[in-house]
Amino acid sequence: MLTLDTLNVMLAVSEEGLIDEMILALLASPQLALFFEKFPRLKNAIASDLPRWRDALKSRLKETDVPPDLAEEVLCYQQSQLLSTSQFIVTLPQILALLHKVQSPFAAQAQHLVDSNTTFTPALHTLFLQRWRLSLVVQTTSLNQQLLEDEREQLLSEVQERMTLSGQLEPVLVENENAAGRLWDMSAGQLKRGDYQLIVKYGEFLSQQPELMQLAEQLGRSRQAKSVPKKDSPMETYRTLVREPSTVPEQVDGLQRSDDILRLLPPELATLGITELEYEFYRRLVEKQLLTYRLHGDAWREKISERPVVHQDVDQQPRGPFIVCVDTSGSMGGFNEQCAKAFCLALMRVALADNRRCFIMLFSSEVVRYELSGRQGLEQAIRFLSQRFRGGTDLASCFRAIIERMQETAWADADAVVISDFIAQRLPDEVVNKVKDLQRVHQHRFHAVAMSTHGKPGIMRIFDHIWRFDTGLRSRLLRRWRR
Repeated sequence: MLTLDTLNVMLAVSEEGLIDEMILALLASPQLALFFEKFPRLKNAIASDLPRWRDALKSRLKETDVPPDLAEEVLCYQQSQLLSTSQFIVTLPQILALLHKVQSPFAAQAQHLVDSNTTFTPALHTLFLQRWRLSLVVQTTSLNQQLLEDEREQLLSEVQERMTLSGQLEPVLVENENAAGRLWDMSAGQLKRGDYQLIVKYGEFLSQQPELMQLAEQLGRSRQAKSVPKKDSPMETYRTLVREPSTVPEQVDGLQRSDDILRLLPPELATLGITELEYEFYRRLVEKQLLTYRLHGDAWREKISERPVVHQDVDQQPRGPFIVCVDTSGSMGGFNEQCAKAFCLALMRVALADNRRCFIMLFSSEVVRYELSGRQGLEQAIRFLSQRFRGGTDLASCFRAIIERMQETAWADADAVVISDFIAQRLPDEVVNKVKDLQRVHQHRFHAVAMSTHGKPGIMRIFDHIWRFDTGLRSRLLRRWRR
């Protein structure tokens, strides 16, 4: 079967231009214009998706078969091009019959050309083929436009769904351009409105607990690299190449295809004066396929300038992924559960902004795992937020799972965060020794987020940092009073 992509190549129809026009029309639609105005950070994220859209549309053109009638007409046209004028005259009745059979738009014009000329000359033969080709180009262009219009409607529907999702979650998860891009990538999943409303709900809860958000940001950025520029830096010279107009007159250095009418070759200009070739001239003008002179008049020169030397002392501290363990025991229910989930959502926000991974493990009687920063991060976050906290506290299993994860290459520079009230049994000595080995040899850091003042000090001594967020009634009232 003849594909649309092959037909475009055969007739020199520029599919790139048609695709670009479709994408520009899509981006200029009122729905997207309003969205870009409201969420400017997501505009760049959508723009980064344009190459993928172009590739998808090109693949669609390659997979689309040409209608049988048009394919048959194209085959007949190709065979007719190989015939001499005398041979063409002999096969002309069959050609006209085929054009009427496939209901070609060129059939009536072809019949008129034959009927209005008593003698079929070589010039008429050439004109017949040129107008036939022009008709095929018009049909092919219309077929491309129809296909791209269908794809545009489908793409617009998909983009609108993702815009609705991203717009709802932007206040919760987006802190910078990087986070906006990662959120847009995550929105490609099949999520329903009722699903992601759970993230919005915990985002609203997090906004009511600013201390919790500040704690997450401090913990997440506690390993931020420091860089201090030196003062009174000396000047240094550096060289760059700059392009500027040459002082010599422009010179012809070859030929090229373009739409530059001022530099047309004489044979191209001559076709404009021939009535039969006038439409062909305009078609090639629109497609920038006219032969023109290529002129050369630019030159490169070296520019020397000065700039201050800036040296920085960098305290390089890697900012690796988060491995977050959440205690889902019965004592962590109620307000504690809300705070723990909201805190994980805040860490997810930090991870998206800093291009880090965020891995959640729930520990009670068993360990359940979620990765919130992958392509399916939103679906994983919804599953995590849907969990209920009830059961016992198996802190040792949590630490064993962390140790196992940190021994993998991809998590070699990870930070561990344990969210719990730390009302649990003491850790086994073998677990404590392995944690200390990771801290001493591999420079892993273990953070504790304590949600109770009654946590056992013996358990918490193992952590590098203890971040306290007391969820008791007195502490909650004090925080509200301070706000």
